Amino acid sequence: MNIYDVIQKPLISEKTQVEKESKGIVAFQVHRDANKLEIKTAVETLFKVEVTDVNTINVAGKMKRFGRHYGKRSNWKKAYVTLKEGSSVDFFEV
Repeated sequence: MNIYDVIQKPLISEKTQVEKESKGIVAFQVHRDANKLEIKTAVETLFKVEVTDVNTINVAGKMKRFGRHYGKRSNWKKAYVTLKEGSSVDFFEV
């Protein structure tokens, strides 16, 4: 799998920003078939940082109503990547 296919987008919320500042943990939405080793190498090569740990979560899609019909959002995978002390990833570089 290509490293550009592994990481789909960063997850930016209040919770992830607090974890990023206090613990050095960054959250990403990743490909459903990606494993921890692929995620680690993709983050290290794309952002040029050192990764110490990767935790993954499979998130189930929610059931939603569209008028009188029901549908289901897609399942997706979330990865919490712990960076080495002193490393940081800035998504909003200018």
